[in-house]
Amino acid sequence: MKRVVIDALLVFVLCSTGVAGEKNHNKGHKSKSRTFRLDYGATLNGLPEGVRVRVWLPIPKSNEHQRIKVLKRALPATARTAIEPIYGNEILYFEMKGPSSGDIAFKTSYLISRSEVCGLSIHGGKTKLTDEQRKLFLSANKYVPLDGKPLSLLEDIKLSSDLLATARILYDRVDDHVRYDKSKSGFGNGDVLWVCDSRFGNCTDFHSLFISWARAKGLPARFEIGFPLPPERGEGTIGGYHCWALFHSNEIGWVPVDISEADKNPQMKEYYFGNLTENRVAFTIGRDIQLVPKQDSVPLNYFVYPYVEVDGTPWPKENVKCSFAYADVNGTSVP
Repeated sequence: MKRVVIDALLVFVLCSTGVAGEKNHNKGHKSKSRTFRLDYGATLNGLPEGVRVRVWLPIPKSNEHQRIKVLKRALPATARTAIEPIYGNEILYFEMKGPSSGDIAFKTSYLISRSEVCGLSIHGGKTKLTDEQRKLFLSANKYVPLDGKPLSLLEDIKLSSDLLATARILYDRVDDHVRYDKSKSGFGNGDVLWVCDSRFGNCTDFHSLFISWARAKGLPARFEIGFPLPPERGEGTIGGYHCWALFHSNEIGWVPVDISEADKNPQMKEYYFGNLTENRVAFTIGRDIQLVPKQDSVPLNYFVYPYVEVDGTPWPKENVKCSFAYADVNGTSVP
């Protein structure tokens, strides 16, 4: 068990050198960064004329690992921004009547500088949780129970009294139990009971199981979601979201894990316990999201795509055609 703790701490302190999975023994290593333009847009199709259309968009926020600058907002109506009070996510909201054409298009563009999250960054940015935050990140969500079937999968697993070592054991256990596979239906809801039985899924399913186990064992954990970029610089489209998890240690602060990426890239497994590449942008955190202004339907499972209600009813996802694209910007960064 001591060896597990030593290895885990070593990964926190050392980041990759650019060769996947290698450790950098140069203490002067600086985390990598990337600056890019991100275009986030969608078109709503098939809207009846004159109906009330309400649209909520997530806004990426600046933090210690990313800096965000709004470049342009092309919206069909006057919009306002708001902060939802539970997780602090920022929201862009507008509403309008359904046009005679039946279609509504919109796009927002950002300049983003994103840094690699590595052990040195974690130690430099230690955060303490308030009692309210600790309670929030130790609580169950609709699809993330803290008892029953998920815990039965840990019955034969010996956990450590050291919370950092426990987190590593849970990280390995999720990777052993779940296979990254989107070839069958059912994935992507982050439904812990489902993934316990299916044993496959995408990033949402991997990290929901980790969060369930971590919280049940006294480790505050949070869900973070945004968009991935390919490691190659250039430009292109983004097919969909990516998410990861973080657990909180009083000694270190928030520690990231990206278990689905580790499952897809076994040579990076050590790296993804405590580190994240710069090839991503975070948009929101948390589950069971209550929007501002409040939506008429139930809280959102997670919030990364546009959410639309028409006359108080969620608009079908197949009628919301999303478009996400990136383009690297060399020689500049967001101040």
